[in-house]
Amino acid sequence: MAPPPVSNSCRTTDRQNIDRQAINQIYRSESRRVFATLVRLLSSFDLAEEALQDAFAAAAEKWPQQGLPQNPYAWLVSTGRFKAIDALRRRTRFDASLADLANKLNTITEPNLPDDCPIEDDRLRLIFTCCHPALSPQAQVALTLREVCGLTTEEIASAFLVSPSALAQRIVRAKAKIRDAGIPYEVPAKADLADRLETVLQVIYLVFNEGYAASSGSMLTRASLSAEAIRLGRLLRSLLPESEPESEPAGEVAGLLALMLLQESRRAARTSPTGDLILLSDQDRTQWNAEQIAEGCELVQQVLATGRVGTYTVQGAIAAIHAQAPSTETTAWAQIVAWYDILMQLTPSPIVALNRAVAISMRDGPVAGLRLIDDLLTEGQLTSYPLAHAARADLHRQLGNRSAASDAYQKALSLTKPEPERRFLEKRLRELA
Repeated sequence: MAPPPVSNSCRTTDRQNIDRQAINQIYRSESRRVFATLVRLLSSFDLAEEALQDAFAAAAEKWPQQGLPQNPYAWLVSTGRFKAIDALRRRTRFDASLADLANKLNTITEPNLPDDCPIEDDRLRLIFTCCHPALSPQAQVALTLREVCGLTTEEIASAFLVSPSALAQRIVRAKAKIRDAGIPYEVPAKADLADRLETVLQVIYLVFNEGYAASSGSMLTRASLSAEAIRLGRLLRSLLPESEPESEPAGEVAGLLALMLLQESRRAARTSPTGDLILLSDQDRTQWNAEQIAEGCELVQQVLATGRVGTYTVQGAIAAIHAQAPSTETTAWAQIVAWYDILMQLTPSPIVALNRAVAISMRDGPVAGLRLIDDLLTEGQLTSYPLAHAARADLHRQLGNRSAASDAYQKALSLTKPEPERRFLEKRLRELA
């Protein structure tokens, strides 16, 4: 079955040059949304992925001649569905059972494709499917980053410190588990929602972090990923039972949303026009997004007022202190250290300990912070973490220990992948030289 005539859904005035760059832009903005809907319609990750590629191949062929559809998302979903049905029918000569599946898919009425409907959002359905408790935590995160957010296998493998081939096998096994166990493609009932939130929140924050500080590549940030994580955070919050707005699950969703908004508020000031990294102490705070700061601070206050404080809310409280401070020098570092003390009780980790050490260096001086960081490195907890060596280098630089600072910057540089961060470390080394 051929896709629906493009002429019925295209603007006549748009039937002009639609180059590959425009199609690539639509792919970046719509592909995961299209994929999520195709998973719902086809009940198969593999069929949906194939249908997605076929739909964009058809777009690359037809749109330059016939014009851009009024609703590219709907056009791509409909075309992908018909392409999948055609592919299944072609394969029936090898597997007769596929004919029944093709006929079943063909009887599905044309899907309702609203611009935005939180409860029925297909990407939210997809993220809960990918985060199903039948899957291992590692598989949940990897599958969600790959299928919901569209990160490459190489990018996810880098974040997990595993080989791309091992990560690919993890994703393949997760898809097979979903298929064989008949894991439903749905948002869980509200009564079961709280038990499923922890991993979902973890995944959303990992997505945000990849957008806020890319793990590799030439760009420091990926705005689309951060925006998607914030959008998913809002969707999750809208799903919580209205009768329990002060419950701990609700508080952690609000806390995560606040944390993401407060961190995202600094995006415009974090890089120079040439894409170079600008440290918090050197940022032009007039460029910070006041609306996001106001919303984030309000959310933090709402959760703190309930007395049910989780890890994301504590991090949000720390981010709120930074956001409200006129400068680095006037920041309430004692309050930040106190919040890190609480965070160490809730979720002790070397990364939290490192951030606490940096805050202590701002409160008590570089010697105090350096002592704590050296202890962490001696214990072997952060030897492969570049930011630990960069923080150590900066404290040595403040103390005038040029040789020790240079060695630490070199170590950080050897472990750093994102180009903007590498350029920053190289600049620091040149300044020391």
